[in-house]
Amino acid sequence: MKGMLIKKYGENAVFELSEIEKPTVKAGHILVKIAASSVNTVDTMIRKMGKNLPLSPDAPAILGMDFAGTIEAIGEGVEGYAVGDEVYGCAGGLADLAGTLAEYIVADSNLLAHKPKNLSMREAAALPLVAITAYEGLMRAGIKKGQKVLVQGGAGGVGHVALQLAKHFGAEVYATGSGSEKMQVIEDFGATAINYKTETVEQFVAKHTNGAGFDIVYDSVGGPNMVKSFEAATLNGQVISTVSLCELDLTLAHFKGLSLHVVFMLIPMLHNYKREEHAIILRNVAQIVEAGDLKPLLDEQRFSLEEVGKAHARLESGKAIGKVVVEN
Repeated sequence: MKGMLIKKYGENAVFELSEIEKPTVKAGHILVKIAASSVNTVDTMIRKMGKNLPLSPDAPAILGMDFAGTIEAIGEGVEGYAVGDEVYGCAGGLADLAGTLAEYIVADSNLLAHKPKNLSMREAAALPLVAITAYEGLMRAGIKKGQKVLVQGGAGGVGHVALQLAKHFGAEVYATGSGSEKMQVIEDFGATAINYKTETVEQFVAKHTNGAGFDIVYDSVGGPNMVKSFEAATLNGQVISTVSLCELDLTLAHFKGLSLHVVFMLIPMLHNYKREEHAIILRNVAQIVEAGDLKPLLDEQRFSLEEVGKAHARLESGKAIGKVVVEN
C-alpha cells in the first residue's frame, strides 16, 4: 500500500511517499481502507520533536491519528460491525501504533465507531480527537442544563466542538476569540462571542454573569491563559484544560475552590487503558451529529495524501479556519 513516511524527525522533517506492506487484521481489530485523515497539533509536534516527545513512534513512522474509512476485514472477537461499514476513529500515529497517513490501518475496535451517516468521510475524519477531548472534558466537569459555560478558544479545533456540545447539553454558552472570521464562527455555532483583545476577564464576567463567574470554563488555549480561566470561573467552579504543560500559581484556584480537569485523550491509546470508553464517546458523538447538534468546521483548503506536508504547514501557519483534512 501507499503511505507517507517520516524517516527522520526535526524542524525540516519531510513526508516521503513510500510503498509499504499492507497490514493484516488481527483479533480485536478491524482493517479499514482510509478515505480521509485530519491533522492535529499533536501530529505537527511529533513531526518536529520526534523522540523528545515520549509518545512519538520510532522512525521511520507513519503519523496521523484521526481517520474515516470503510471496513475491509474484521478480526476475531469483534462484534457489531460488517465488511463495508463506514467507520471513524482516532487509533494510531503514536507509540507502537501505525498511523493513518496511508491507504489502510488495522485499528483496535475499541478506538472507533460507525461514522455519522450525515457526514462525508472528510467531515467525519475531522472529528475524533477533538470530539473525544471536548466530550470527555464536559463530562468530567459534570455539565448540566442551564449552566453558563465559557469556552476559551471557541473557534479552534477542540473549542468549536466543545461549544456545540455544551449547547447540546443545555448550557448557555460563551466563547472567546478575536478577528472577525473567528468571532463569526463562534456566533454561527450559537454561542455568544467575546473578543478577548478588547474585553478584560473582569469586564466580560461582569457583563455576562453579573460578576459571579462561569460554572464551567473549558480552556483549549492553556499555558498562561489558565490564570484567566481561574479568574473567569465562579466559586467552586469547574475548569477544564487541554494544554497544561506549564508551571502555574494555583493560589487563585485555591481561594475560589475550583476543580481542575486535565484532559489528555491519548491515554487510552498510549497505555491500552479503558479504550472502550473512546468507542462509547464516538457512538454518542455520532448520535449528536445525526441529531443536527454538532457539525465539524473544515478549513477551505483541501489536501491529498501526497500533500500532507502542505497540510501540516497550513495548520502551523495559524491561517486555517477549521480542521485541516487530508484525503486519500
